[in-house]
Amino acid sequence: MKNKELRGAVFDMDGVLIDTEKLYVRFWRQSAADFGYNMTEEHVFGIRSLARKFANVRLKNIFGDNFPCVQVREHRTELMDAYIEEHGIETKKGLFTMLNYLRDMGIKIAVATATPIERAKKTLEGIEALTYFDAVVGGDMIQNGKPDPDIYLAAAAELRLPPESCAAFEDSPNGIRSAHSAGCHVIMIPDLTPPDQDILPMLSAVYDSLDEAVNFFENWRC
Repeated sequence: MKNKELRGAVFDMDGVLIDTEKLYVRFWRQSAADFGYNMTEEHVFGIRSLARKFANVRLKNIFGDNFPCVQVREHRTELMDAYIEEHGIETKKGLFTMLNYLRDMGIKIAVATATPIERAKKTLEGIEALTYFDAVVGGDMIQNGKPDPDIYLAAAAELRLPPESCAAFEDSPNGIRSAHSAGCHVIMIPDLTPPDQDILPMLSAVYDSLDEAVNFFENWRC
């Protein structure tokens, strides 16, 4: 596939652009506990980037049909929003090094996130990154969320590029499966968990941070 020109870059948001996955773990667990359920880190890891309808099924499989998915999620959002309002959002290492590099190279840039579009845009605006992106696709804009390929197909379409000419940056297995099945070149920036044997074959590269991942584009040009 390297004979094809690499003209686009599509980024997951949470855990790739912003350091919020640790907050999801903390507040999913706290919210569930407030409703009387013992949610572990592994439970939260299993629903990272997963479309809501899939996440709800998984949670009910774990905790039973009476698990109040909607109420727990809404409470988690309230807890997390209150924390962010007080403490702000941390960006991931190398974010603006990467974004400035891509902009200087004329590579089109998009976000593909399970977060609803208006919330995603507000978040990106809050970290002063929204203007870097040519397109933002939120989870409420597509029918089938991650791990299905729809969101990456939609992001590539918004950029007016074929998926195979786009690099996709992800941190979670569900997001990696989505980008890979769409036909993108998948780059993992591990956040809470390292790549496992199931997803390693789907990856074009693994980097510790976004500034290191600039090398993917530099190597592609060689």
